[in-house]
Amino acid sequence: MNLKNAVCTAAGVIGGFMASAFGGWDAAIVTLVVCMAADYISGLVTAGVFHASKKSGSGALESRAGFKGLCRKGMTLLVVLIACRLELILGVSGIREAVIVGFTANEVISIVENAGLMGVPMPAAVTKALDVLTGQAAAGGRDEM
Repeated sequence: MNLKNAVCTAAGVIGGFMASAFGGWDAAIVTLVVCMAADYISGLVTAGVFHASKKSGSGALESRAGFKGLCRKGMTLLVVLIACRLELILGVSGIREAVIVGFTANEVISIVENAGLMGVPMPAAVTKALDVLTGQAAAGGRDEM
């Protein structure tokens, strides 16, 4: 077996195991991963190009802030994995999907915030909804979403 086949086989086995562990590679998990990537990239652009990030003191790119963001994304996936496993041991359904929808909504809010920081014009309804949601999160003791 040549190296290319070995690498492809290993990637397939690892990918299959990961997809199985997360309850399958369905539209819900794909949407979450796409939103996570879009949020991370939009955050990098907000900080790197516009110097308007709320995650750093100067608003510019900081490796520590970027690493913390990746750690949060990893923890999000870990919570999804735990939700999937809970469904299996409890013999119920819907926990995984509820967790994924909640985290996806959080990612979408962050993407909209980043777009606003970049100067993308936002409809008043979106701005109001964002203010309400972020205000409730701050009142609940969370310093960021």
